[in-house]
Amino acid sequence: MRLLITGGAGFIGCNTAVALMRRGDDVTIFDNLSRAGTEDNLEWVRSSGPVELIQADVRDAEAVAGAVARVRPEAVIHLAAQVAVTTSVVDPRTDFEINALGTLNVLEAARAAKDPPLLLFSSTNKVYGGLEDLTCTPAGRRYVCALSDRGVDESRALDFHSPYGCSKGAADQYVHDYTRIYGLRTVVLRQSCIYGNRQFGIEEQGWLAWFTLAALMGRSITVYGDGLQVRDVLEVGDLVRLYLLCVDRIDEVSGQILNVGGGPGNAVSILESLELLEQILGQKIQRDFADWRPGDQRIFVACNEAAERRLGWQPEVDVHRGLQALVEWIRPNLELIRRRLPGGQAGSRT
Repeated sequence: MRLLITGGAGFIGCNTAVALMRRGDDVTIFDNLSRAGTEDNLEWVRSSGPVELIQADVRDAEAVAGAVARVRPEAVIHLAAQVAVTTSVVDPRTDFEINALGTLNVLEAARAAKDPPLLLFSSTNKVYGGLEDLTCTPAGRRYVCALSDRGVDESRALDFHSPYGCSKGAADQYVHDYTRIYGLRTVVLRQSCIYGNRQFGIEEQGWLAWFTLAALMGRSITVYGDGLQVRDVLEVGDLVRLYLLCVDRIDEVSGQILNVGGGPGNAVSILESLELLEQILGQKIQRDFADWRPGDQRIFVACNEAAERRLGWQPEVDVHRGLQALVEWIRPNLELIRRRLPGGQAGSRT
């Protein structure tokens, strides 16, 4: 197949590109290379075989349309995004232009194509808001609630919270509606916390990778809130496997929205993840506490039943094995990652 991956030099994008190339697909990456580590990721992708790069921005409608017209992809995997809630609060306009307008540009380019490609969109669990209606109670080192054992499914009411939640939520709904209105073959994946190799994590985004990196640099880690917040973490290889299933079996999932995460079996609290990391590293990790962040959910665990029912997909990598693999990738690349950190984080106490 011919595939176009927007944000293809990012963490998830480069892992997706390599997986597709290894099975013989023809991949083109569309990326502005603005995020730290993207050039290193691109070099890693190129080590797996020939890949074309279109260095451009999804906010540029003409560039997006030109890329789709020239590449004539059979599938577009749309991953390009502004990815941090904190950044969206500081600069909501840029967040909107990248996430909402950028997605509209991709949709319109696909709609205008002679043979419209299928479109897979990376959404977020933040479209469900803070889940304030759930009664969460502390139990040991984590929160528990009525949904802890099964997780949040796709029938959950939308409640966009934070500019990031609004921009990704708007894009989520646009993608879904382009199937109903224009007949495009689309899939929306509302993803939980993704982690794994090639993730240049920072404090604002990619928290498991950031915890690992900060610990290996001997830095103190700031925990926002009380640390009992629970997330179902998903190793990137499991997510990529789902992407490929969606592409290959689009007729079974076209027009669908799927919640995607590690599920109840991979749900950990912030404090539990730090304790697990301490076990793996064999060292204590210093931590500080700060106020809660906007829209921070006490618990989010994805119900993966729809993805399992339609595609037979389930997470395969448990959090201990996945975190061990992340440590093994970061250790030999520590100095490279340190140099790629945005201003000051390499030396800050954070």
